Amino acid sequence: MFAGLRAFARTTERWAPSLARITLQSTLAPSLLNFRSFHATSTTLRTINQSMRAKRVPKKQEKSKSPLLEVSPQRKGVVTRLIIATPKKPNSAKRKVARIKLTTGKSCMAYIQGEGHNLQEHSVVLVRGGRTKDLPGVGYKLVRGALDFAGVVNRATSRSRYGVKKPKRK
Repeated sequence: MFAGLRAFARTTERWAPSLARITLQSTLAPSLLNFRSFHATSTTLRTINQSMRAKRVPKKQEKSKSPLLEVSPQRKGVVTRLIIATPKKPNSAKRKVARIKLTTGKSCMAYIQGEGHNLQEHSVVLVRGGRTKDLPGVGYKLVRGALDFAGVVNRATSRSRYGVKKPKRK
């Protein structure tokens, strides 16, 4: 049964090059043509029997690390509560976190980066993905300098992350 398929798959005989192959040899570099011309194995990576036996396993889709954003890079939301959280064991601090009601209707906890902030309840903010490792349950961050959320005051380095314009020279 498979002998007929194998014969059909072999378009040109190995010992008698076709006219197309001769014209290709003149146009292409000889090193490219001779790459597979002297190999006894076919160019396919597996045999017909292996192909027939193989199961087609669909690739697993990656689980999103920020599912509440759905497919968007950021989402708009409204601050419903401001929280001061303490981090996990080796660290010690008072981290500022906001509870956000997204435009999709879902709620999430988002970390407020940088020193100081102007947020209060009902502020409109932009939420992006990115967890805060030492705060359990906080898998999102707020974008500084967007909508009602002001940038960090007197910030000189990493300004784009904290929504600060370039200072004017005098």
